[in-house]
Amino acid sequence: MNTSQQLRTALLNINHKSYPAYKSVAGSYRFDTYVLGIDHVQGDPFASPSKVHLAVDGKTAGFPGHLFDTTPKRIALQDYLTRRLGRELHRVSGKAGGSGKSGLIFISQCGQEILERSCCEIDPADGSLLFRLEIGFPANGRTINSPELIKILFDFLPVCVTKSLLCKNLPMAELLAVEALCEDQQFIRRELKRLSLSAFVANGAILPRMSGVSQLPMKNAVAFESPKSMEVTLNLPHHGPLTGMGIQNGITLIVGGGFHGKSTLLNALEMGVYDHIAGDGREYVITDDTAFKLRAEDSRYISNTDISLFIRNLPGKKDTVSFSTQDASGSTSQAANVIESMESGSSLFLIDEDTSATNFMIRDQLMQSVISDKEEPITPFISRVRALYEKSGISSIIVAGSSGAYFHVADKVIQMKDYVPYDITERAKEAAKDFPSLHTEGLTYQVPAFNRCPIASGNLKDNDRMKMKVLGKDSIQINRTTVDLRYLEQLSDTEQLSALAYLLTYSAKHYFRKGRTLTQVVDLLEQQLEAKGLASLADSSYLPSNLARPRRQEIFACFDRCRDLVFQ
Repeated sequence: MNTSQQLRTALLNINHKSYPAYKSVAGSYRFDTYVLGIDHVQGDPFASPSKVHLAVDGKTAGFPGHLFDTTPKRIALQDYLTRRLGRELHRVSGKAGGSGKSGLIFISQCGQEILERSCCEIDPADGSLLFRLEIGFPANGRTINSPELIKILFDFLPVCVTKSLLCKNLPMAELLAVEALCEDQQFIRRELKRLSLSAFVANGAILPRMSGVSQLPMKNAVAFESPKSMEVTLNLPHHGPLTGMGIQNGITLIVGGGFHGKSTLLNALEMGVYDHIAGDGREYVITDDTAFKLRAEDSRYISNTDISLFIRNLPGKKDTVSFSTQDASGSTSQAANVIESMESGSSLFLIDEDTSATNFMIRDQLMQSVISDKEEPITPFISRVRALYEKSGISSIIVAGSSGAYFHVADKVIQMKDYVPYDITERAKEAAKDFPSLHTEGLTYQVPAFNRCPIASGNLKDNDRMKMKVLGKDSIQINRTTVDLRYLEQLSDTEQLSALAYLLTYSAKHYFRKGRTLTQVVDLLEQQLEAKGLASLADSSYLPSNLARPRRQEIFACFDRCRDLVFQ
């Protein structure tokens, strides 16, 4: 391995040369406390920054084993260190001058959720650290300005590493707090299963967000307070007794007037599938981690999905046992979303009537009397929600503001009033007695086989060079194929979309085989990620620093929406 002094000499030797000469310094160099790897050098100062990594051995890093001896704690520590290093790098980014992206230093910008990211890896065996970041190698025009890069590599980075990545220089109280919060959150997740709960919302939680473009907690917001009838007290290993609202498995209805907090509660439950950092306000809002937000998606692509549980006898005798379309309606898309989320293993559905197809959710008595069941191909969700729970073990939490029909089938009815929840189950059930319930007699319930096999076509077929691009949180693009993901509302970070692009292209090259089902493909991907991490998805000599692991549910959903995948 080369020494840092050899790197300094090499950089001085190429000063004032044309920019491509930077490529000669690619390689690994030992500094006092870490190894610097220059993995990929950008083509010019205006291109994407150069890819580098920092490796700190476990003995030098010095983190006690108990801080990362489980996967959740390891991810929480990685998240904490990424944030620490990111703050230090932000202070020096841009202080080295030059053209284009010269002097800029990038590392993942973490949000409120704690995610596994490719920018940071801790080896569970010995505690060694690996950080991936991007640096704009400085130039004047397209002429190398190596003294400015020397300033970054020899002055800025060593200080950032010393302040951020060595345990002896970090406040142990903060490290122990990260560990304690993680263990408390995992404890709650285990308690959900033991107590047959779909979700837990702690008293004092701050659910409203600052704005539509900021996930920071709203200042002066009403703190959450559980109805007494729904209170559950959990004895957390570090926090101690914590009381909050426990939502039992089954069918839960959230009602109330407009702007009183119904959707705010549902949004918090949506993101409760992830752990949150301290101070977020939702760190003790914990939801079944398989929960999936269902909605209508007009014009989405569907391939060979059995939606016959909800839709049969379409005009023209279109097959709904093996339903395919390039341009789904609201009702067919939501039906497909239900079936596909069942295929992914979800045990909790989250639904807001505002983003649902009305004819999929409800069919009232007057409409039933005018249009007979034989003339209506749609079996609405209200007619299936009870069987989904009793026969498939899938609970539902539904926000409703305009229809009381779900009062008949709900196990629990929560009214939100001025952001405060009230248990009105008895009152709602009593009022519902004066109104006829929708009849569901004679309905058969048969779960699809879930044996669909993905076959690559178009840009995914026999293509060794796949250009991937992420378009915000809306979609990913692979060559000329765009996968629309805008309605996957539980994707919290654009880096999860980057990872989905890698998962899709990697599967096309390695896992899509004749006779292999989508479930088997995703199982293989998850086994690979557990054993080898996100780094195993890279076919190049370096892994991008901007990947965050998505959930199993979003992997299924992404593959289902790719128009270059045909399911057989």
